[in-house]
Amino acid sequence: MAAGGRASGRPAKKKGPTKGTGGQVRRGLEGRGATPPAEMRHWYKDKARAERVAREERGGGGRRPAATRQRRSEDAPEYIGGRNPVLEALLAGVPASALYVAQRIDNDDRVRDAIKTATERGIALLESSRDKLDRLTDGAVHQGLVLQIPAYDYAHPSELVELAQDAAEPPLIVALDGVTDPRNLGAIARSATAFGAHGLLIPSRRSAGVTGGAWKTSAGTLANLRVARAANLTAALREYRDAGLFVIGLDGEGRTDIGDVDLLTEPLVIVVGSEGKGLSRLVREHCDVVARIPMRAAAESLNAGVAAGVTLYEVARHRRR
Repeated sequence: MAAGGRASGRPAKKKGPTKGTGGQVRRGLEGRGATPPAEMRHWYKDKARAERVAREERGGGGRRPAATRQRRSEDAPEYIGGRNPVLEALLAGVPASALYVAQRIDNDDRVRDAIKTATERGIALLESSRDKLDRLTDGAVHQGLVLQIPAYDYAHPSELVELAQDAAEPPLIVALDGVTDPRNLGAIARSATAFGAHGLLIPSRRSAGVTGGAWKTSAGTLANLRVARAANLTAALREYRDAGLFVIGLDGEGRTDIGDVDLLTEPLVIVVGSEGKGLSRLVREHCDVVARIPMRAAAESLNAGVAAGVTLYEVARHRRR
């Protein structure tokens, strides 16, 4: 059949029936049973926790979780917790506005002396729950005693030079570059007070401030040592140099041992860098000398507080000659 066959040469294929859903649609429309009670739902604990936090923020009890804590403003009061730190701060004359005492506290000599000293200084005594003391100290150990101190009143950088001039002494100022741990600031304050420094200088940003943690570590010495704050640390160092002070930076990569620096009896600014990064590039450029503390090769680098103490001792030793 040359001309009478189908064009394709094979019969046309019929379309078969569409496959079914196997009952999936029907099952999807069926009910899922009774709604489970709230306590059995996976999100119940999270919701209950959120409601508890909301109650606490409105004045309820309990400590706020870390994720919900807000940063205190600079004008907010600070808190020192712990029996020894509180008593030391009170005896050192640290400015305070209230002493919180836990209900049913176990009395000892430190508690009695703290209450007596606070009463003699006219500081308000407030009996509080331990939950509230936990919130005031952000969960730190307080042993039932918390001292509220007002926000620190920072000095102007030039005031530190004026303090030295009033004492008829060559200025000795410690500047902190990138030191963000308040405990290091407190430790440096102790060394600065012990070796006759006239004050500390800190930048207003990316630096530890005079917080409750700094007061606690300083063991009250911050009450007798002025702390100045500068909007720009390098600009403040430049002004100090213009006023006749020499700037010595501490860095493990320095080429001169601190004991060999011939400027230690001159008006000085000692700059302490952070443990991890040391001195920043701009601060290093504003130093007259970058010195190191000689150590054995196997020893690790010193933290900021220890480095400041060693250097200040060396300065004091040279000045006594």
